[in-house]
Amino acid sequence: MGKARQIVIDTRTFAKAGDATVFFREMLNRYLVGQRVSEADSRDLTALLKRHHEVSEKVGVGISFFKVDDAPEPYSGKCFWIVRIDKTEIDFSYPHCLKASPYIDK
Repeated sequence: MGKARQIVIDTRTFAKAGDATVFFREMLNRYLVGQRVSEADSRDLTALLKRHHEVSEKVGVGISFFKVDDAPEPYSGKCFWIVRIDKTEIDFSYPHCLKASPYIDK
């Protein structure tokens, strides 16, 4: 059995990557399609997003808020979306952000 891979983001630390996956999956499933994400959950998503290899592209001119909506084609289900200050929107994948080699935009 391999060593547990700790996930550290600005708002919390997960002892194992699987714990982080469960945390964000449960967060996603608390919301219905079209719902805006709470401020508390938004802080965690903002911290998680820093691990995305395209964080600058995802954030764009700045984040206004997060919401949950249908995943874009060819995917199914729902996912988190960023609504930027300029009203443009882009999806992002929490599993992508939890990969072993995150990109940290400093």
